[in-house]
Amino acid sequence: MQTNVLEYLEHTVKRFPDKLAYSNGREGLTFSELFAASRSIGSALLEKGYYGEAIAILMEKHPHEIAAFYGSVYAGCFYVPLDPDMPVQRMEKILESVGARAMIVDAKGEKLLPKLSFGGEVFRYDSAATVREDPIALTSVRARQIDTDPIYIVFTSGSTGVPKGVAACHRSVIDYVETLCEALGFSENTVFANQTPLFFDAPLKELMPVIKFGSTAYLVPKQLFLFPMKLCDFLNEHRINTVCWVVSALTMISSLGVLEKNPPKYLHTVAFGSEVFPIRQYELWRKALPEATFFNLYGPTEATGMSCYWRADRTLGEGEAIPIGNPFRNTDLILLGEDGKRALDGEVGEVYLRGTCVTLGYFNNPEKTKEAFVQNPLQKAYPETVYRTGDLAYRNSHGELVFVSRKDSQIKHMGHRIELGEIEAAAAECKELSRACCVYDGVEKRILLYYTGSVSPEELLCFLRNYLPRYMIPAMCKRLERMPLTPNGKLDRKLLAQNTVL
Repeated sequence: MQTNVLEYLEHTVKRFPDKLAYSNGREGLTFSELFAASRSIGSALLEKGYYGEAIAILMEKHPHEIAAFYGSVYAGCFYVPLDPDMPVQRMEKILESVGARAMIVDAKGEKLLPKLSFGGEVFRYDSAATVREDPIALTSVRARQIDTDPIYIVFTSGSTGVPKGVAACHRSVIDYVETLCEALGFSENTVFANQTPLFFDAPLKELMPVIKFGSTAYLVPKQLFLFPMKLCDFLNEHRINTVCWVVSALTMISSLGVLEKNPPKYLHTVAFGSEVFPIRQYELWRKALPEATFFNLYGPTEATGMSCYWRADRTLGEGEAIPIGNPFRNTDLILLGEDGKRALDGEVGEVYLRGTCVTLGYFNNPEKTKEAFVQNPLQKAYPETVYRTGDLAYRNSHGELVFVSRKDSQIKHMGHRIELGEIEAAAAECKELSRACCVYDGVEKRILLYYTGSVSPEELLCFLRNYLPRYMIPAMCKRLERMPLTPNGKLDRKLLAQNTVL
């Protein structure tokens, strides 16, 4: 039985030592180079006495950063990814939260050190990656490691302004990788294009299958997502056949007509998630790539990433939302209604996730952990932790799960309970609209709709009146040149909710 994620790399390097593992299009690491650098970094950390603790990684998005991740795990530690483009204040809070005594940096990360109040030991990547490997020390660590040891902490946004660090272990990641690869059909011939920054859990969809199968992942430079034509050039140049991207990245290409002018011609697997895919944009992708297989993925960071998937193997009915399907193997999803009982088919309920996908909790934050990682409400006989997502969903007539909205995006307005996602779905029916985001101004008690597209605000309001009751009509529709995005490419709803994007 596999108990350590590094076993993937150790098996694959024997099969494909000279094959490219990770690249940014200019620089890369073969499997043998990745293996050697990771074990050297692990040896460097062990030589200085680091074990079973947080190792901060302050590096640019680069194959070397991935080697630093694996090197931390080789030392029996867990990595905490930072990014040079992060606000300094956020980095300070993360470092304070995890109590890191050691940090691995590249040249850009090193330049930021004077701005941080970090007083621990600093390892330069180039030096640590060339340290003589200590096989005895590495073997000793492996003998002590178990599959519930943490391997990373990634930070999500906290409602109080303090980021929350989600701690995941070997077992959670191994089970996630095995079931994801099984469902989406990855292999040694898969060529990924990674979209998200490496300081989220999302890159696991590309990073881990690479070392499992011996496939290849290209880390797409983030500036390319501002230039869709160049982005598709990159995909074609490197013969990318698989993407697992957030919806905003895909809609940026389809809404600007790039699929017609310069389609990514090698793509055969398109997975998307983290946001609701507007049907009109989804259909543009299906039309442009008729031979490709599409998957909708759903899942939170607190459950190691994606937990459910839907393979687009049927035509959606008019007005039908794209389902999130069903849970991966060895994952259970519970839908609870407001009465605390299982929701019936067609009835909206809150999503609870159960299984090895559930992570260890929020690092050094027992209060927040207690709120979200709870006892299974349907089972009182023995301790069983499940994750309460705060998401709402229901089962459709096909037995598939359909995401409705975040529980905290359900508002009470003019005496009515309203799902903001329903307003967005109605707006998406407008042909001249590319993307819409609906928020609620709790101070002024009004619904706001931001969008991109050629339709005027007045025309959009008239359009919505044919789809929505009066109490759901936005008080304001505001057209934007570009939707604001979070660092991982999702719609920045918090920024829009502040009503400052005018």
